[in-house]
Amino acid sequence: MAKVKTDPNYKVIAENRRARYDYAIEDDIEVGIILMGSEVKSLRGGQANIAESYVAVEDGELWLTNSYIPLYAQAKTFGHEERRKRKLLASRREVARLWQATSRQGMTIVPLVMYFNHKGLVKLKIGVAKGKKNVDKRATEAKRDWGRQKQRLLRHGE
Repeated sequence: MAKVKTDPNYKVIAENRRARYDYAIEDDIEVGIILMGSEVKSLRGGQANIAESYVAVEDGELWLTNSYIPLYAQAKTFGHEERRKRKLLASRREVARLWQATSRQGMTIVPLVMYFNHKGLVKLKIGVAKGKKNVDKRATEAKRDWGRQKQRLLRHGE
C-alpha cells in the first residue's frame, strides 16, 4: 500500500460534535474569519471552543458569536476579548443565500469545525441546518448504535 501524504499545515482547532446530533445539516461551506494576532497565536496552542457558538447574518455580514478563544499569555497589553463577536468572510452571494435560508426557511447556521487549512490560514466550516426533534435524535442514536454493533459483530466474527 502507498503511504498517504498528510498535509503538515492542516490541523483541526475546534470541532462542534454536538451540532450533528442536534441539527440535520443540509449544506456546509468554508468561510474565512477575521482574527487578531494574539487570537491566531492562541489557536496554535489549542483549547478553543465553538460548541456553544452560532453564526448570524447582520447587515449583510456574517458574525460568529460566543466562540471561545483563550487569552494568549505572551500578548500582555495587546490581548483580545475571549468571547467577542468575530466577522466571517464569505462572498456576497453566499451571505445572501444564508440570509435567505435563515429568514425565510427557518434554518440555523451552525459552526461545525475550525481548522488551519493547507496554507496555514484559519478557516471555519459552517453548516446550514434544521433543528431535530427528539424523535429524530432517537433515530440517529439508534442508527449509530446499530452501526457500532455491526462493526463489533464483524470484528468478532472473523
